[in-house]
Amino acid sequence: MDTEVKEEISTEVQDIPKENVSEKESVDEIGELLSEASEASEASEASEASEASEASEASEEVIAEKEEEPQTAKEKKKKKEKDENIVEERIYTIPLGRALVRPPKKRAPRAITLMRDFVIRHMKIDLSAKAEEEHGELPTLSISNAVNEKIWSRSIKKPPRKIRIRATKDKDGNVKIFLAEGE
Repeated sequence: MDTEVKEEISTEVQDIPKENVSEKESVDEIGELLSEASEASEASEASEASEASEASEASEEVIAEKEEEPQTAKEKKKKKEKDENIVEERIYTIPLGRALVRPPKKRAPRAITLMRDFVIRHMKIDLSAKAEEEHGELPTLSISNAVNEKIWSRSIKKPPRKIRIRATKDKDGNVKIFLAEGE
């Protein structure tokens, strides 16, 4: 019970004249006052809680509606741009065991080089001088931070034996490497 409720009850009990009331009656009255006070406090708390919950639900709905509209529009726009730009998407399991042939302090960099060479070969990226003359600029190969961290996760000495990646190629010939889903 709240201290305020107890104080109210004690003041009401003190106001009752003592000579007219026997001990049983005073105990009964105190019990009645306590139950009335607790019911009143519960009712006020319940009404405050329901008002607060209704207000918070209403504000959450308004906020959610405001947030959903722009997000869905943005997501649709990004997805549409992404779909337009991506020409080819493939998932590969790249063997990196050949990196272990190198000295221990050069294995992770060698694994990165092996992965780059594998993707260049399989995604048919043309990095020759003729391609630069024809298209104006060479296509790029970029590796995401997640892939880089996966290779370097066990330090320079112990890169993984193999890694699953998702390679995407856009209409300009640029290739991006991501970790495959679930990795």
